[in-house]
Amino acid sequence: MNRENNINRRNNTRPIRNSEGGQPPVSGRRTSPAPLKTDNKTSTKTVSGVRNAFIRSGDIVRIRGSIDRPMLVIILVLIGYGLIMAFSASYAYALVRTGDSYYFIKRQLVAVALGFIAMIFLIRMDYRTITKFVIPGMLVAVLLLAVVPIIGISQGVAQRWISIAGISIQPSEFMKIMIILFLALYMERYGKNVIDYQNKFTSFFYGAALPFGMLLIVCILVLLEKHISGTAIIFIIGFTIIFIGGCELIWIVLTGMIGFGVLAVTIKVWDYAYKRVDTWLHPEKYSTLDEVYQTIQGLNAIGSGGIFGVGLGNSRQKYMFVSQPQNDFIFPIVCEELGLIGAASVILLFILFVWRGFKIASRMPDTFSALTVIGITTHIGFQAALNMLVVTNLFPNTGISLPFFSCGGTSTAMQVAEMGILLCMSRYTYERRS
Repeated sequence: MNRENNINRRNNTRPIRNSEGGQPPVSGRRTSPAPLKTDNKTSTKTVSGVRNAFIRSGDIVRIRGSIDRPMLVIILVLIGYGLIMAFSASYAYALVRTGDSYYFIKRQLVAVALGFIAMIFLIRMDYRTITKFVIPGMLVAVLLLAVVPIIGISQGVAQRWISIAGISIQPSEFMKIMIILFLALYMERYGKNVIDYQNKFTSFFYGAALPFGMLLIVCILVLLEKHISGTAIIFIIGFTIIFIGGCELIWIVLTGMIGFGVLAVTIKVWDYAYKRVDTWLHPEKYSTLDEVYQTIQGLNAIGSGGIFGVGLGNSRQKYMFVSQPQNDFIFPIVCEELGLIGAASVILLFILFVWRGFKIASRMPDTFSALTVIGITTHIGFQAALNMLVVTNLFPNTGISLPFFSCGGTSTAMQVAEMGILLCMSRYTYERRS
C-alpha cells in the first residue's frame, strides 16, 4: 500500500474508481476515485469492440494523471496561429463589408473564449460522467437539425443556421461532436454483439444495421441543409468509429460502396451539387461563375507566396479578390503571406495533431474513451484535409472551414470545446502493472 501511495504522489495523481469498487482514496489531497483495473478477462470485455491496436492484456491499474502535454501544446499553437492568421486575413474584408476592421476577429475571440471556458470545464470532469449527457445531447442535436429546414436562416443557397435568442448557431457543428460520443457509447454498450462473428445476424444487426441506420438518419438531416461537405464529414467520422469499433469488414465495404453510390446519385440529380462538380471538371464552361472565380483567385494567392511569402499582413489577394478570405479560403492567404514554409507548418501541425490523437487513443482504458478520441481526431484531421484539397482545386468547391483558423462562431467554439473532451480523456492514459 505504501508503494502505491508513493506512486500516486509521485505522479501527482489519484486513482480511478472501478465500476466494481476499488481502493479507497488516499488522504492528504483532494479526493479522487479508486483505480480502474484491466485484466485478461475484463480487457476483452471493455475493449472488445476496438481493433487489435487498442486491445489490452495483463493486470493493469489506471491512474488519473495530468493532461497530455504534447497534445495541449499542439492545440494551443493551432489556436494561437489561427487567431493571428484570422485577423491578418479578415481585416480588409471586414472593413469593406462592415466598416470595422476588427469585426471578424472580435467575433472569433469571443468564440474561442467561450470554447476555452467549456474546455476547462470538460478537462476537470471524470470522462465517464460525459456518458450521462450523450443520449439527451443527441436528441437535442437531432431536433435542432430537424427544425433547420423549417425555421433556418439562409446564406446563399444553403440553409444551415437557426437563430436562438438573437444568436445564430449551426446545428451540424454540434452534431459532429454528438455523433462521435453517441457511436462511441453505442460500441461500448453493444461491443459484444458487434464482434459476435459466429452469429452472422447478431453481428450484422448490431455492428452494421443499427449504427449505420442511425448515421444515415443524421446524414439525411444534414443533407437537407444543402450541406454536402458537412454530410461527408459526419459520415466519415461515423464510418471510422463503426469500423474501428469492430464492425465486420464485409459490411464496412458494402456500406462504403453504398455511401459512394448515394453520393454519386445525389450529385447527378441535384443541380446545386452537379454544378459544383461540373465547374471543377470543366471550368472553361463556367468562366463567369463565382465558383470558378474564387478558386482561381485562391490559386493565385497560393502561387504568389513563393517559398517565404510576401510577409505577414501583406497579402494582396485578400483585398476583395479571394472570396471569404477569413473563412473557407483562409489557407490561400496563409500560403501567400507566409509562403511554402507557412503552408508546410500548418500541414505539419495537423499531422502532429492526428498522430498524437491516435497515440492517446491507443492508451485509453476502455472502448468509449478510445473511440471518442479516435472520432475527435478523425473529425479535425479530415476536415482540415478536405479544406486544403478544396482551396488547392484538388476537390470540388464546397463550403468547409479550416479548423482553428477559419472565422466561425459555432464551429470555432465547438472545436475548442471538443479539445476539452480529448484532453480530459488523455488524463487516463497513465498505467502501471499491479
